[in-house]
Amino acid sequence: MAPGTPTKHPAWTGSIQSLLCTVVIAVFIITFAVQAFQIPSESMEETLLVGDYLLVDKFRYGASSSDSSLLPYRRVRRGDIIVFKYPVDPRQHFVKRVVGIPGDHLRIVNRQVYINGNPFHEPYVHYTHADYKIFRDEFPRLNVPEPGMEGRWWEQMQKLVEDGQLIVPEGNYFVLGDNRDDSQDSRYWGFVPQENIVGRPLLIYWSVRAASEEPGVERSAGDKLIHFAYTAAHLFQMTRWNRTFRIVN
Repeated sequence: MAPGTPTKHPAWTGSIQSLLCTVVIAVFIITFAVQAFQIPSESMEETLLVGDYLLVDKFRYGASSSDSSLLPYRRVRRGDIIVFKYPVDPRQHFVKRVVGIPGDHLRIVNRQVYINGNPFHEPYVHYTHADYKIFRDEFPRLNVPEPGMEGRWWEQMQKLVEDGQLIVPEGNYFVLGDNRDDSQDSRYWGFVPQENIVGRPLLIYWSVRAASEEPGVERSAGDKLIHFAYTAAHLFQMTRWNRTFRIVN
């Protein structure tokens, strides 16, 4: 080979480089940009259903305390749906809707949320029960703790209520489920700290009904193998195609 002649690399080296770049980009996106999340309960019906699989935007609130203009960060707003680490047990991830932001004075009167004295419009709220419960539907209540409440939250709440309104402290958020009658949320365990917020759901990339919802399928929780086999055989029919690739809002 004459001096100065460019070295020729086999064609397959370019393919390997492209593959490695794709892998690096994919790992970066999965690690830092988005996260997959499955809806575990009915607390966000009808907005989000059990069996919805979400992609969560982890960048959205990444610098809510920063003035950076290089990335599309923004502060958490009322009405945002967020995925967060459950404050009582950070190993678990929950999804709820933000109702109160730092500095808000919040109260619930006959199921209607009031923020700073004004009714908060919530067209997404879903009620499943006709019954009336004082603690659930009239909040905050300081006379009797609700069964199942976190003890530390009961003590903290005593110090944050003024004139029948709960004051949301700096760096914290008050969240509720859209299925307002069947949601274990900030009413029962307290605020979500800013540092616990993982991100905001982007879209439902897949949605599937549970096998126990299908007619003729035994609903016993112990028949997991039967449910798995049924789902595998009827996956196409059980997929909620009208929810697949739906934007979450």
